[in-house]
Amino acid sequence: MKEVNISKDIINIGASDNNLKIFENQYVLKNGMSYNSYVIKDEKNVIMDTIDEAVTDEWLKNLDKALDGDKPDYLVVSHMEPDHAYNIGLIAEKYPEMKIVGNQFTFNILSNFFDLDISNRKVLVKEGDVLDLGKHKLQFFMAPMVHWPEAMVSYEQTEKMLFAADAFGKFGSLDVEEDWLDEARRYYIGIVGKYGMQVQALLNKAATLDIKTICPLHGPVLKENLRYYIDKYKTWSSYEPEEDGVLIACSSIYGNTLNAAEKMADILKEQGEKTVVIRNLTKDDWAECVADAFKYSKLVLASSSYNAGVFPPMEHFLGRLKERNYQKRKIGIIENGSWAPSAGNCMKNLLQGCKELEIIEPVITIKSRMKEENIKQMESLAEELLK
Repeated sequence: MKEVNISKDIINIGASDNNLKIFENQYVLKNGMSYNSYVIKDEKNVIMDTIDEAVTDEWLKNLDKALDGDKPDYLVVSHMEPDHAYNIGLIAEKYPEMKIVGNQFTFNILSNFFDLDISNRKVLVKEGDVLDLGKHKLQFFMAPMVHWPEAMVSYEQTEKMLFAADAFGKFGSLDVEEDWLDEARRYYIGIVGKYGMQVQALLNKAATLDIKTICPLHGPVLKENLRYYIDKYKTWSSYEPEEDGVLIACSSIYGNTLNAAEKMADILKEQGEKTVVIRNLTKDDWAECVADAFKYSKLVLASSSYNAGVFPPMEHFLGRLKERNYQKRKIGIIENGSWAPSAGNCMKNLLQGCKELEIIEPVITIKSRMKEENIKQMESLAEELLK
């Protein structure tokens, strides 16, 4: 559940859209989506980001309750993406004396979305600058390309809170109890996964701070065992496998390739692999499939040939992997084709440019239906994968 009072002076005024089924028109949601926004009460009152259009009414009620008759002195804009910045125009009009805090990129992008004259209301901050609120002091750190160029985080020095923008977020409403890890991984790989180097740079900055609480723009406020969350981000952003195991990603038209994938799973288990996961790319959520590819240390691609290429679900999957800088994995390939198998070469070509991939040769070729010789080839492939 959403923790409203983070501390005596810091309040989460965000809201969840429990009915949202698709985020960014591409990510399937199981339990809606949360949008966080915060108020810091002090000699100077601050709103930390606004909120998505869909939950504006609830946000305004929460804001009024938190301010309790006071007015905000500042709006800090951590990230200009519309799910956090939609209400900047509304709140700027409601409180004409409120100043808007951002970096140079913030204001460049803000002018794309809003026709606002904020020339006498703009507070331009750069790396390391501090905004003195009274008891609380906000220090700003730039986080470019995590995951937009204007992104920045704010460290509240007194209560040692990191307002982390889109970092450390997850899919899911805060009205639903669920484990953090799976939806945080899917969120990270989908939204931020391309920008590992930039995330590493932000983690290096965070390592210099004494952080007791992390306040993201999506998902729960994190207070306990922060090392666990930070270590997950270190692993994900370095593209190292999170766990030892094999993902078998299968793209099958009539089921024969899927049969081979299932047989491959059995062989791997017989040879001692404890963790083997099969994902059916024609039915499973693509974002979960991509997240699993980053989770495990080894990958087997099994696909039907199609139009002298590869079956489109596999093409889509590999394109998403490459876009997110997939690397440092061991890969086996199984292709199927009735008269001119083409999927194997196509899959290898789609992975060209990915770093530190070890593709095991030869590619296993099935012609329509798995035969005994293919089973022997899969046994050899399993041995090579598990070396």
